[in-house]
Amino acid sequence: MPTDTNRTDLMRIQSNLFFILVAGTTLLFLGMIGPFLLTVLWAVVLTIIFYGVYRWIAMRFKGRRPGLAAALTSLLLFLFVIVPFALIGIALVQQGIGVFEKVQSGEIDPSAVVSYADENLPRLTESLDKVGVSMDDLRERVSGFAVEASQFVATRVLTFSGSVLNTFVQFTLMLYLLFFFLKDGKTIMRKITNTIPMGNVRERTLFTRFATVSRATLKGTLVVALVQGTIGGLTFAILGIPAALLWGVAMTLLALLPVGGSGIVWVPTCIILFAQGEVGKGIALLIVGSLIIGLADNLLRPLLVGRDTQMPDFLVLISTLGGITYFGLSGFVIGPTIAALFITVWEMMGRDYGGKID
Repeated sequence: MPTDTNRTDLMRIQSNLFFILVAGTTLLFLGMIGPFLLTVLWAVVLTIIFYGVYRWIAMRFKGRRPGLAAALTSLLLFLFVIVPFALIGIALVQQGIGVFEKVQSGEIDPSAVVSYADENLPRLTESLDKVGVSMDDLRERVSGFAVEASQFVATRVLTFSGSVLNTFVQFTLMLYLLFFFLKDGKTIMRKITNTIPMGNVRERTLFTRFATVSRATLKGTLVVALVQGTIGGLTFAILGIPAALLWGVAMTLLALLPVGGSGIVWVPTCIILFAQGEVGKGIALLIVGSLIIGLADNLLRPLLVGRDTQMPDFLVLISTLGGITYFGLSGFVIGPTIAALFITVWEMMGRDYGGKID
């Protein structure tokens, strides 16, 4: 007959084998759906963002038709978010190609800045001559860089237009997942909470922290970026700057970065306007950029992002930059979320296992 020791050893072996099996199948599953993990993440984040809309619609049906409420919420997201972005993308393709053609034909001449410095800043010209840099050489380099940059933009735009099918598949999958996450989200969360052997209190704390930070980061960062990009694009259009939509979208994307931001676009544009003798337009853009666009970032970002995430500004900065470096554009949400979870689990460990040993 097996002794108690043998029975204990057998149970330990069985448990170890089972957990190895769980870990192996989990890693295999995650590797299998790896190309779609970001799509799943965005479906989860959008579920958190639009759950209030889903709940409001479900209340109209008195909770009897959760599937219909989820379908209507997904349809609203498609009509008012995805369709406008698709139309902007089409216009962006057209304007990106237009900028490339104008640079190639010489209609847009970035070397005007060098010409302006050559004519109006003799001391700068003399200083450059002393270090062996002539204005003609500099003018050639700027023109060459502009052509290469425009070619890069045009290539990226064409690549974007060529990957429309892949983007469509990703969006369709995201909407499909969003529907089920809205309809069955509470059931899924309850099963996950009851399955993971970490303690339901800790799991709920982590889930709540994830929801709070992802909602705050997406809402705050996107609002700031859209405000800055919209103001910048409208200002460019009013001033008659070519491809205003393209530059507005560029400012929106750059505004996702916590440093530099939309100024990477409008500051050089100011310099070019002054160099081309468009002093009035340059002053107008400088005023709008420094006062309105810059103020929107300084006021809205701490209010919408920093307050809800309850993280210091430096941590938001480095986690956003690290997230974008590691995960691409989606990192502006993933980075701060991981940082918040990092802080939360260490706070849990300190509270539950910390303590000074005498």
